[in-house]
Amino acid sequence: WAVDQAIVNEEDKVVVIRFGHDHDSTCMQMDEVLSSIAESVKNFAVIYLVDISEVPDFNTMYELYDPCTTMFFFRNKHIMIDLGTGNNNKINWALNNKQEMIDIIEVVYRGAKK
Repeated sequence: WAVDQAIVNEEDKVVVIRFGHDHDSTCMQMDEVLSSIAESVKNFAVIYLVDISEVPDFNTMYELYDPCTTMFFFRNKHIMIDLGTGNNNKINWALNNKQEMIDIIEVVYRGAKK
């Protein structure tokens, strides 16, 4: 419910949500990157980690079939991203590069604000 409220109510920042299992190795890598950049992106993004076993409400809505999925929202809209994988809805792998993740969030923010 808190996640839903964040998506709906956050007016000025990108809402970054990592859906997955807290014990999954891919999620753990992604969580490490997200937690390490949280301070750097706090002016334009807010990050949430959602365990899809504990909060299964989004599984069908966002087609969460991968062990780890990261999605972006801005002003209650799902933001599509094209990273050349053919899936423009989400990132379904772990990014190991902190700067790359910061850059992606920043581009999502700039694009969404227009």
